[in-house]
Amino acid sequence: MPWHVYLSGEIHTDWRFRIANAILDEDLDVEVSAPVLNHEASDDGGVKILGEQPTPFWKDHVGAGLNAIRTRTLIEQSDVIVVRFGDEYKQWNAAFDAGYAAALGKPLITLHPEQHDHALKEIDRAALAVAREPEQVVDILRYVLIGKLPRS
Repeated sequence: MPWHVYLSGEIHTDWRFRIANAILDEDLDVEVSAPVLNHEASDDGGVKILGEQPTPFWKDHVGAGLNAIRTRTLIEQSDVIVVRFGDEYKQWNAAFDAGYAAALGKPLITLHPEQHDHALKEIDRAALAVAREPEQVVDILRYVLIGKLPRS
C-alpha cells in the first residue's frame, strides 16, 4: 500500500518536482499530493466559482474556503506532511498547514534554509525532521519506507 505524502508550502521553485522525480527514479511506493499550484487559480477560484465579492477581504475569504477543502482533505488522508518555507515570500498558509498536521498527529518534515531556523523554531520543534534540501526529504522517505540509507 503506497504512502501518501502531502507537499505543502511555497509554489515558486522546483522543490516539489525534485522530490516527485526522485521518488519515481527510486521506485518508492509513495504518492504525492499538493495544494493548487497555480497562483492565479488559487487566488481567484472562489470568485470564479461562487461569484464576485464586495471587497478584497471577501474575495480572499471565499477562495481560502475552497482551497481549505482540498488542503484539509489531503492533509487528513496523508501519512507524512512536508512543509517547505522558501526564501522569497512569507508562507503563512504553510505555517497553518504545519500546525494543522501537528494537531492531527501527522508526521511532519519541514524543509527550509538555515536562515529561517529561528523564525521557525516552534514549527521545527513539532517536526520529526528538518531538511535543508528536497533530496534530504527523499532520503528520509527511503529510510522510513525501506530502511535504506543514502549512498555516501
